[in-house]
Amino acid sequence: MTSECREDFRPGDQDALIAVDVQKDFLPGGALAVPFGDEVVPALNAWLRAFTQAGRPVIATRDWHPPNHCSFSAQGGPWPPHCIAGEPGAEFADALRLPATAILISKATTPDRDAYSGFAGTALGAKLAALNVRRVFIGGLATDYCVLNTVLDARAAGLDVVVLEDAIRAVNVNPGDGARALERMKQAGAALRAAAGAAD
Repeated sequence: MTSECREDFRPGDQDALIAVDVQKDFLPGGALAVPFGDEVVPALNAWLRAFTQAGRPVIATRDWHPPNHCSFSAQGGPWPPHCIAGEPGAEFADALRLPATAILISKATTPDRDAYSGFAGTALGAKLAALNVRRVFIGGLATDYCVLNTVLDARAAGLDVVVLEDAIRAVNVNPGDGARALERMKQAGAALRAAAGAAD
């Protein structure tokens, strides 16, 4: 990466970082494990350091489901029970270095409504507006679900978006879902950048 790219993608005074759903149930061994999901943690940590050092906001979204959530197979949904509020699987990855000042956004908190996007049914949009954020850097899990929908909603809200390619991993229920999700993000106007750039 050139020095010009590093300058373009360093945290600026209207930027925020969104870490999407880096929770234990989405890591290897979890109830809904994303293949290689643990690999996003060191990449995200580099960006967390960069944003913290720059004094810019860090947001962490999380699934925070009731036990009878509509996305669970017992209720006719597509997924096994995961990220149940207050349970160990809903905790953030142990190695994720969120700053004490991180803004926590809980989503899909009621039984009858799912929310892949960090903006869906939450105060995320209002919080970003109050902080005068114009551009968001987004990484986390999973590329083809919650990252994708958070990126699309951020673009729909008029925000510039940088997707941290080294800091996302896909479920790939269907082969190629992750690649198709990246293409959708690009078509929506998101920029794609390697997370390693934060540590350069």
